[in-house]
Parts: sequence; C-alpha cells; structure tokens
Amino acid sequence: MKPTLFYQHRRVLVIGLAKSGAAAARLLVELGAEVVANDQKPLAENAEAKQLEELGVRVVCGGHPLELLDEPFDLVVKNPGIPYTNPLVKKALEKGLPVVTEVELAYHISEAPFIGITGSNGKTTTTTLIYEMLKADGQDPLLAGNIGLVACEVAKEAKPGQWLVTELSSFQLAGIDQFRPTIAVLLNIFDAHLDYHGTREAYAAAKANIFRNQTEQDYAVVNADDQTVMDIAASIRSQKVLFSATKPLGEGAYVDNGAVCWNGEPIIKTADIVLPGQHNVENILAAVAAAKLAGASNEAIVQVLTTFAGVKHRLQYVAEVDGRRFYNDSKATNILATQKALSAFAGEPVILLAGGLDRGNEFDELLPYLRQVKAAVLFGQTAEKIGRIAREAGIETIEYVDNVEKAVPVAFRLSEPGDVILLSPACASWDQYKTFEERGDIFIDAVHKLK
Repeated sequence: MKPTLFYQHRRVLVIGLAKSGAAAARLLVELGAEVVANDQKPLAENAEAKQLEELGVRVVCGGHPLELLDEPFDLVVKNPGIPYTNPLVKKALEKGLPVVTEVELAYHISEAPFIGITGSNGKTTTTTLIYEMLKADGQDPLLAGNIGLVACEVAKEAKPGQWLVTELSSFQLAGIDQFRPTIAVLLNIFDAHLDYHGTREAYAAAKANIFRNQTEQDYAVVNADDQTVMDIAASIRSQKVLFSATKPLGEGAYVDNGAVCWNGEPIIKTADIVLPGQHNVENILAAVAAAKLAGASNEAIVQVLTTFAGVKHRLQYVAEVDGRRFYNDSKATNILATQKALSAFAGEPVILLAGGLDRGNEFDELLPYLRQVKAAVLFGQTAEKIGRIAREAGIETIEYVDNVEKAVPVAFRLSEPGDVILLSPACASWDQYKTFEERGDIFIDAVHKLK
C-alpha cells in the first residue's frame, strides 16, 4: 500500500456501509483518520456497523440524521448507491464538503496504475476480458470495482508493475476528485440510471469523469461508433485510441476482412472467437485496445478469445433440458441490454423471461426485437408494461407470474425442442431481489430443477 498522509487526522463521515462503505471506513481508520460511520440499517441488524464499533469507530445507525453535519468534518465518503438527493448528502454539498466514493481512496493508496472501464453496457465482460488477457500474458493483474471486489481493498495489495483493472459505475465516477486511470475505457452511453442522476446529461457527465484527471501521458479508449462517446472524447487531454465494430480504422481496434485488427495487424479471425453475440464484438475490441496498450501479446489475446465464453449472468449458457437451451442474462438491467441479447439469437425461436423494477420508462424500444419471440413470461413491477409492447409485437402467448423461480417451469411448458429460453429482464432487480446476481442464481437453480 502506498504511504499517504492525505487522510491522517482528518475527520471523515462515511455515509452508507454495506460492502464498500465498510471497507472505506476500515481503510480510513488504518490511514489515521477520525471516522464516523452512518447507515440507514439499525445497529441490531447491522453486522458491518458492529464490526466497525469494535475498531473504535463511532457509528450512527437507523437513519441519516442531518444534525450529524453540525459537527466539523473534512470529507464525506458516500456509498455509491446513495443518491445525491439524499438529504444528508445534499447538506454536505451545501456546506462545501467534498463528497467522494471509495474508488477515490483506492487511487490514493494504490501502487499500481489503473485501467478503468465504464459504459452503459458491457463493463463487466470488457473488464474481465482485459484482466484475463493480461493474466494470460503473465502480468499478474488485479481485478476490482463494480465487478464485486471493493477497489480500496484490492488497492491495498497492489504492487508496482501490476495493473489494477477496475470496473467503474456512473455512481462511483460521480464521486471522484483526483482519481486518474492510466488507461480509461468508455464503451457506450445510453439512457440508464436516470432515476439516480436525474438527466441523461448528468449521467453522461458522470461517465465522462473517467477522463477528467487524465494527462497527455494517459490513454482514452473510446467507441468510434457511439456519437455521445465521441462528443465526450473531443475535449479530453489524453491520447485517444478508437475502436469500431462497424468500420476499419487503420489505427486502433476494429474488424476488417473477418478479423479483429490492432493498428493494421490482424490478431484473430472473428469466426474463432467463442464469446457469443454480435454485441460482444465492441467489448472484445475495447478489451484488445486496452490490453495492447498495457503490453499484452497477440498470443495472450488469442488464447483468451478462443477460450472465454462469457461472464456469469451476462448471456450465460446454463443448460440444455429436453432440447431447450437456457441462457441467464440477468445483468440485462436496461432495454439496450435486452435488445442485444435478443439480437444474439436472431432467427431462433425465443421464450423471453422479463420484468423487474419500474423506473417510469416504457418499453417501446423493444418492439422490433420482440418480433422473433414466440412467448413471453413476465414478472415484477413492469410486467404489464412489457406485456403491452409484447402484444403490440404480435406475441400471442404471454403469461404473468410472481417471480423468476415460477417463470422457469412456465417457460418450459410453453417451449418446444430447439427453443431458446432466455432470462433477459430489461429491468433492475430491486423490486424483488437484492441484486441481479441473486435473480440470476434463482433462475439457474430453477433450470436445474427441471432436469
């Protein structure tokens, strides 16, 4: 861990514990800060808060009392999931206090440079691909961030000569100050998390923060096929490296004559890549660009692309049962992700399982993609909304169920040998499940019960 006096003797309020907040609080204590931890969950039900108390941290649980900020603080570290509309966070900002997320702490202590990956879709797959490519190259990279590994915990173990490959959400990036990745990847920008950010512009600005502190010595890997990404890249200082799934570029990463190319050199035939779905081509190209900038060999990249079949919950093949293939795409928490999932099975009969948290949007953008769907099994708060657009798409068989577990046997009953049964909800999971991972695991369990 890189020594830093930045937090020593500073009074820090940590708002929101769970995994990342608790990790941030522990690290701050180790760095010599005076920490107060605050969480909505009552102390009696709050294992993280009890553990912090044992470290001598003062904890305030059961709500977010505004009077906390009557005390003097130098800094607020906010759990990424807590919105800026939270009254305690708003008051901190009104008082002029810096409000950051734990990825900022990770940057201050990491001895390894960062490769940061963000975008509306494809972050986890791209992050994992980069990590696997560098590992295949013998570079001993580290994996962290929104992928499930708290960045500041991983950063404590980082050493010079390693790369810290970090998936970054808009929630995390909205709360940075000095964080600076040596290689920053922006995959795409689509409407997402507008309930959190308020506007598309605010959401895009949070994503753009990944480039904010970069210098001319750093690299920005950007999607030449996404106009919003290119608009953001127009004003950045770092060296732009483009990738495109639609046109040969000459420089950067692109597809030409059926091969993935880097700076004019073919690396691998697209037919030899095992990761399914046209939508994954962008992820692969972004990963190739970042891995090459980080020094990976073509041989290491080929090794990964001929063996890596996908990340759990991202168009994950689960099983074949009586001729039906089941796929778990629980990570499809927005419309675009479900569009891409359905496109991956173009021309095949699909039974779609969808629904989840109602964020106020409609699902008309799914209409052309639903025309290949032979039946839909819907659940959650958005079931009726998706049912409306499914009927408009001409889907005659639509059934409504209570949850994902009940959706699986219904989908099996409606299917025939040769069908694809696809969980791709187009919605967040939080109306019924704590995470999309929990939702996907329940789907997987239900599929295996059919055997």
